[in-house]
Amino acid sequence: MSDRVAIITGASQGIGQATAIRLAKDFSALVLVARNKANLAETAKAVEAAGAKTLVIDADLAEPAAAQGIVDKALAAFGRIDALLNIAGAVPQIDVFEMTDRQWDDGMALKLHGARRLTIAAWPALKETKGSVVLMSGNSAVFPKAAYAAVGTINAAISALAKAFSDRGIEDGVQVNSVLPGPVMTGRRRSYLEHWAPLHNMTAEEATARFPKEAGIARYGEPEEIAELMAFLVSPAAHWMTGTTLRMDGGEVKSV
Repeated sequence: MSDRVAIITGASQGIGQATAIRLAKDFSALVLVARNKANLAETAKAVEAAGAKTLVIDADLAEPAAAQGIVDKALAAFGRIDALLNIAGAVPQIDVFEMTDRQWDDGMALKLHGARRLTIAAWPALKETKGSVVLMSGNSAVFPKAAYAAVGTINAAISALAKAFSDRGIEDGVQVNSVLPGPVMTGRRRSYLEHWAPLHNMTAEEATARFPKEAGIARYGEPEEIAELMAFLVSPAAHWMTGTTLRMDGGEVKSV
């Protein structure tokens, strides 16, 4: 474990929580950010059990002032920032003709603008430590569909934003990459399947088995598998890798 500090958003559940627990092996302190304070406390327990210090911040990244507040608290507590992992941002899967302006705006505010503001706010500290940034995109960025237009649109914007940040990072010594996970079995996905199944005269088990087959993959991914990729990207071993979009999807995307 090195004397390094990471900020992880979306740390209360799913990939964000798994990433926080994994990074406890490599970082001396983690700043855990999410809106769900109770779930954040559970993540903090697991991180501290692995030997890392924690700072828990319940914040809504859709709020413009949240980003600078998070950075200020992180620096006050630990004095440095070596990595920023922008994982927060659930976007509703609603048909392009049914999604309201408010739902579009909410999705953009949290996932895109939240990550943009936080990266900018943390940039001076990251420049000082020659640190790393990861932005969470998703496979829908490369094949958006009508049924989840907002997810694909926002994820594509996240990938483009990461590329833009990485271009500035070449000059400033900050490494920036984006990650595109395929279908991962998180609590949110389980809830979606449980809701979707009876609407289509299926059991939850039948619905769970159906989606990997439709995606052309052997199984769902696990949050811990994506967490390992995140850990690699913010490790010294990957520091020359920048401006890259890395896909981990079990083979869902068939294009070269």
